[in-house]
Amino acid sequence: MSSVVKAAADVQWIVLACEAGMGSSLMVTNALKKKVKKAKLNIKVTHSPVHDIPGAADVVVTHQGLSARVKQVAPHAAVVPFRTFLNDPALTQLVNTLSAGGDVVGI
Repeated sequence: MSSVVKAAADVQWIVLACEAGMGSSLMVTNALKKKVKKAKLNIKVTHSPVHDIPGAADVVVTHQGLSARVKQVAPHAAVVPFRTFLNDPALTQLVNTLSAGGDVVGI
């Protein structure tokens, strides 16, 4: 799998992709929305099942167990995997990178 790099200025939409579209992944989506809002970033954050990831998504955040599948469905997006559903450092790092104007390097 080759990595996809997105410049912070080009990131307009982050999608959190999950298996079925409910439960703990919705909590992660809401937490990410709060982080993005607190950082005063003008980026849309939404939730989607893996099979329905929008083509316009710039960054797709997903559990590491789904990252290979997400990469197949959304090869155009920077895929950022996380391990735990609560307070995963990957989410904080993503928001910090965007706030600093850095590049988001996905898998």
